[in-house]
Amino acid sequence: MSHHFIHADPEKCISCRTCEIACALAHIDGAHPTLNGSNFSPRLQVVKTPKVSVPVMCRQCDDAPCARVCPHDAIVQGKHGLDVIQSRCIGCKSCVVACPFGAINVVVHEPADTGHQAMPDCETHKCDLCSHLSGGPACIAVCPTAALRLVTGADLEKQIHEKRLRTAREDAAIRHF
Repeated sequence: MSHHFIHADPEKCISCRTCEIACALAHIDGAHPTLNGSNFSPRLQVVKTPKVSVPVMCRQCDDAPCARVCPHDAIVQGKHGLDVIQSRCIGCKSCVVACPFGAINVVVHEPADTGHQAMPDCETHKCDLCSHLSGGPACIAVCPTAALRLVTGADLEKQIHEKRLRTAREDAAIRHF
């Protein structure tokens, strides 16, 4: 199975956070989504340091640490990446701790005050490659500098092939020196 993932180029990222806004909007239910403090929950976060800025998101790992540690198998391998089955998630945050990239967040929704004691509801948020959108990931579509691109299995095979060819040429050049 070929996993897709989004590659972020820190040389092109200008830290505008347009990708975060597009992601948050893409994951709001309703015909006329409006972002506010309670529903702004992008599946990627732009990290800015004095030397670099780049969006950080799920890498769709083949042997995903987050999936291995989930006690309820809520993180599973889907068609092109990792999917979260929200109905299985208990909000234990084991996946958050296990993710080496800090790309998973558990969002807790406090219950409405109805006079009855209720447990908060939670959702595990990670990049889902906007699998619900026919046009692909929203972040890629809006990035003004093309710092984000979708990488497929075919793209990886092509890169590997090109690297091997380059290595072979360099080795041949050294032998003829």
